[in-house]
Amino acid sequence: MGIGMLSLITGRAGPSGFGSASTAEQVTQGIDASNLTVIVTGGAKGIGLETARVLALRGAHVVIGARNLEDANKGKQHIMNENGAARVTVLKLDLCSIKSIEEFAKSFNALDLPLNILINNAGIMFCPFQLSKDGIEVQFATNHLGHFHLTNLLLDKMKRTAKATGIEGRIVNLSSIAHGLTTEGGIKFDRINDKEGYNDKKAYGQSKLANILHANELSRRMKAEGANITVNSVHPGLIMTNLMKYSSILMRIVKVFTILAWKNVPQGAATTCFVALHPSLKGVTGKYFQDCNEYEPSKLARDKVLAKELWDFSNELVRSA
Repeated sequence: MGIGMLSLITGRAGPSGFGSASTAEQVTQGIDASNLTVIVTGGAKGIGLETARVLALRGAHVVIGARNLEDANKGKQHIMNENGAARVTVLKLDLCSIKSIEEFAKSFNALDLPLNILINNAGIMFCPFQLSKDGIEVQFATNHLGHFHLTNLLLDKMKRTAKATGIEGRIVNLSSIAHGLTTEGGIKFDRINDKEGYNDKKAYGQSKLANILHANELSRRMKAEGANITVNSVHPGLIMTNLMKYSSILMRIVKVFTILAWKNVPQGAATTCFVALHPSLKGVTGKYFQDCNEYEPSKLARDKVLAKELWDFSNELVRSA
């Protein structure tokens, strides 16, 4: 049994002082985020909502970007009921639509807020083949391309905020351990929208690999520019949330045989909150985290040439859409 799996099952803390059993509240205990503004995509439910709740609890102004405004406003009310001083704003965001992403960016900019932290949390998983509103395979569109475009639209705001305040900006991409489950070569650049041969698990793995490659290439670009912004990716862990609605029966069967490896929602949001807020990660960029500790992702995820190719491919997809 590998050290990572042993630590996951036992909850033993790693070098950071935290582990798989740590919760989002525990890893942010004592951190004052009252001078920070954070965007959390997919913050209406599950680990996105828990991330938003804990960041608001630490004083941050949290902007939830969500496709379903009714669910997002219920989530906001849940946060406000617990913490009357919480600052939470809800904006419409459909990551399957380039138009919606651009409208979200305009709406956010109209609020005239700074932007310190961007958490690209939203995602879909194992869904049947379908194309987005822009004609792109929906898992790749939602999990990767939507966040790629959103991040680019918000990057100037983040740079200006970091420069004006002297506070390091942070971008966190939610990936998955499933990034290792892809077709040969990792990204099917020439067959990204092919229905023939579509495999929902490998399409998900491809999109999660793309999240890490995106974070790594953006991190490289930010360092080259001298921008005070870090970019990292995280695996939140195995959590039974609405993300698994397309495969709930399969995942419940899997859970029976892997019960010790599963997390609850507060534990599932811990790594995201740790990477977004913890002072020990100042200056740490281009890394992959799970269980609140740095791990080495797959060989493909570390491929700098593949990361650059994905960057150019993604830009071209956005332009064509």
